[in-house]
Amino acid sequence: QVQLVESGGGLVQAGGSLRLSCAASGFVGKISVMGWYRQAPGKQRELVADISSGGSPNYADAMKGRFTISRDNAKNTVYLQMNSLKPEDTAVYYCNARGSYYATPFNTWGQGTLVTVSS
Repeated sequence: QVQLVESGGGLVQAGGSLRLSCAASGFVGKISVMGWYRQAPGKQRELVADISSGGSPNYADAMKGRFTISRDNAKNTVYLQMNSLKPEDTAVYYCNARGSYYATPFNTWGQGTLVTVSS
């Protein structure tokens, strides 16, 4: 079973930066895609960015140019560098990992880390 542990959330002023990290542990198997989603109060969870095992990133339009996702396959860790943060980026950010352990697919979520951007 794969576990995801996120870190790096916190309070930052508008225009500031934060870096989130998410490490996978346990029976990791092959992780195909790692990514970040976020959920603001009263809103649905939405994709922020994800990245394939080959390093190809995919961003939601609102994050392009401000956020950068990267991945260290050797450490089973994904990072999200967030720059030029806005108050509307305030949300709980969730790490996600999808892959397979032998022939069994998995789709695992972290517990979430709160990012608060003050104006």
